[in-house]
Parts: sequence; structure tokens; C-alpha cells
Amino acid sequence: MKIDITKYKTIVFDCDGVVLDSNVVKTEAYFRTAKNLGATDAQAQALVDYHVRLGGISRYHKFDWYLREVLNQPVTEVAVQALLDGFSQELEVGLMQCNLAKGLFDLRTATPNANWMILSGGDQKEIRDLFVKRKIDHMFDGGLFGSPDNKDEVLAREKANGNIHFPAIFLGDAKYDFEAATRAGLDFVFLCDWTEVPDWQEYCETHKITVLKNVAQLLSK
Repeated sequence: MKIDITKYKTIVFDCDGVVLDSNVVKTEAYFRTAKNLGATDAQAQALVDYHVRLGGISRYHKFDWYLREVLNQPVTEVAVQALLDGFSQELEVGLMQCNLAKGLFDLRTATPNANWMILSGGDQKEIRDLFVKRKIDHMFDGGLFGSPDNKDEVLAREKANGNIHFPAIFLGDAKYDFEAATRAGLDFVFLCDWTEVPDWQEYCETHKITVLKNVAQLLSK
């Protein structure tokens, strides 16, 4: 289906799997983080499986679940911080090296008056630092947002303060992206090239979601 992307006043992008080919980087980082802190292979894989199942959800929630349900440990600030710090260290190199979505700069040129925003399940400070280092932060004049606030909270807040202008669209690769976009009244396109959602085809068909391969397809004639 052809999308007239130029009609939108705000374009909201998920980060991992949409702007950056970083889903695999993060999945591997979850496994290594757990292992580095003493997990068995089975425990580390349980964290990975939960991460993949809950694409787009904050790492804070995932580590909370991991401590409670897999390790059967109390969820303390110290324990969560150890996981967060280890995860950030594992991610740093991979996120600098992973591919940027083809067509992103052309899309920015094609939508000069649109407000661009990043809305990620990743850590907000980490995303802001990364985009500065990769010299793409200037493209997202609507802001770079992530956890610990979840996507529903950010969308509600940015709508209330007038930062999201309608019509608006969310470009994502996870079920939660679609759900959050729908609750906030944004149009939605599922980008499938880099998604880790195993049943994405069935899910998108059931919910009648428009599917494109990647950002570049938004510019195809």
C-alpha cells in the first residue's frame, strides 16, 4: 500500500529495527549481560526470549521481570542498576557500528515541514548520546525519547504539550508500537525488514496494519 508520508505533520520513529539495524545487537547484549553477572545459559536465554516477546518495552521492566521470575531474587535498586550498567556497556560498541536505515536522509528532505521524533523502548540518555555521536540528532527536531517513561506515557505527554501535530504517524516494528500508536490516535506503519516479532505477518493481517519493508519504501513511487 502506498503511503503519502508528506501529508503528516509529525512522524514518530521507533529506534531499534526502524532507524537503526540494532535489534540483533540488543538481543545479544541481553544474553551477554546476564551471563557476565553469573547466569546460566538457560537463564540468559529466558531473558532474551522475554525481550523478544516484549519488543518495544523498556529494559527496566525486563530486568525487573528477570530478577523476580527467573532468578527469584528481590528487585533491588542495586541489582537492577548492575544489569542496566552491564547492558549499556555491552551495547555501546554495537550501536555505533550498526547500519542506519537507508533512505532516512532522503525522507528528511522529502518532509521538510514535518516534526520528527524518536520514541524508543531504549534508555533515553543512551539514545540521545548515541544520536549525537552518530550525527543524526539534528534530524529529530521533535525530540529523542525513551525509557524509563514508556511509549504510552511519552505520547500522552507530547500530545498534551503540543509537540505532536496531527495528522501524525508512528513507524514501528513491534506490537507495542502499534498498540501505543492506536491508543494515542496516530496512524501506523509496520516496518518488517529488521523486526524480531516472529508472527508479525499474522499479527499485521489480523489487525489490518499497513506493512512496508523499511524507511526507504516510504519514498517509493
